[in-house]
Amino acid sequence: MASLDPKSISTSKLHGYLLSAVAPRPIAFASTLDADGNPNLSPFSFFNVFSANPPILIFSPARRVRDNTTKHTLENAELTKEVVINVVNYDMVHQMSLSSTEYPVGVNEFEKAGLTMLKSDLVKPYRVAESPVQFECKVNDIIKLGTEGGAGNLIICEVVKLHVDDEVLDENKVINQKKLDLVARAGGSYYSRAKAGFFKIPKPIATLGIGVDSFPDHVKNSMILTGNDLGMLGNIEVLPTENQVNAFVEEVGERYPNIKTATHREKHKLARNYLSFGDIESAWKILLS
Repeated sequence: MASLDPKSISTSKLHGYLLSAVAPRPIAFASTLDADGNPNLSPFSFFNVFSANPPILIFSPARRVRDNTTKHTLENAELTKEVVINVVNYDMVHQMSLSSTEYPVGVNEFEKAGLTMLKSDLVKPYRVAESPVQFECKVNDIIKLGTEGGAGNLIICEVVKLHVDDEVLDENKVINQKKLDLVARAGGSYYSRAKAGFFKIPKPIATLGIGVDSFPDHVKNSMILTGNDLGMLGNIEVLPTENQVNAFVEEVGERYPNIKTATHREKHKLARNYLSFGDIESAWKILLS
């Protein structure tokens, strides 16, 4: 494994490692106005949500590595204390990318990218009409993390109004993640399409899992089961009883007639198959048979 001292490599190389390793990242498509009221639009992937009460979003326009200059978005946010953060879905990803071109001051990136300006209700910057979710924000604070190229500037935004397209809501007015179809940023020129990679994991906070340390040794030290497999098995609250195991063995006896005499290795392979379908209870019954 390569072990690197951040101070011993160039900022651009470190920047590449950080952006490739900490990925995918959500995209803040930030709309601001300059002192003359000219619209500016630019995407930032140093971005996330940090509080619900108050509702706080933070994004960070970093100082340019190559020449240590700042971005128009940062300058506008410092001046006006207002920003609209629009989310980016797959249908607009190329327009979003085009808007990141470093046009001169006063050039309208909405027009350059072919996006529609939509008047906001409570702040002056425009919303991106094509974005399925738009957050009107007041800038509470800007924290400068350094003065050299590559240094971030945390723009702490409080959401004062949000707009959600009905098309991405389900019957309970909850956002349907697949309909939202967000994209995320990775290193280099790479992006990812969120809905193509969604999967569910039961939240441990809702249960008190027994944990890997409670497993029988042959399971804990398995050469077949992966770390993810062990994590799934550890999220069960209580192991199946002997009666439950015996009932299961009888039930599947026709399919697996030799299950009781099978080796640990054979049982672990079979258990992995059940785990691949999310059937943790049956996997445990096989392992304990």
